Amino acid sequence: MPFLDVSDVLTDPDFCDNTLVCERNTITTDNSGRGVTSTEVTRFSGVVTSDKGELLQRGAVGERATDNITIITRFRLLDAKLATTADIVQWNGLRYTVTKVNAYSTYGLGFVEVGAEMIPLSG
Repeated sequence: MPFLDVSDVLTDPDFCDNTLVCERNTITTDNSGRGVTSTEVTRFSGVVTSDKGELLQRGAVGERATDNITIITRFRLLDAKLATTADIVQWNGLRYTVTKVNAYSTYGLGFVEVGAEMIPLSG
């Protein structure tokens, strides 16, 4: 087990962003067998950094811009799981889909490192 406790850094106001919002969609089945989606919106805090940055992808039919961020937080963000879609994070006026989650539960109080891709793709 690691002996490094990063809890103080994750909550330090110099690094921590308290404006993050998580949209979590849960899918249930109604009486007729159809899927019903309900959305839960939760505010959380974390450290947000650029991942790959904004990338322009050009192809034969056009071009599109993408952006990726990394979020480090104690809030348990989810990629797609049984009965839920991947979480959507609102940050800086944009929305990002969680595409990967790395759990670091043994470092202090524990945290996750999350990769997220901007939606909608533009271009």
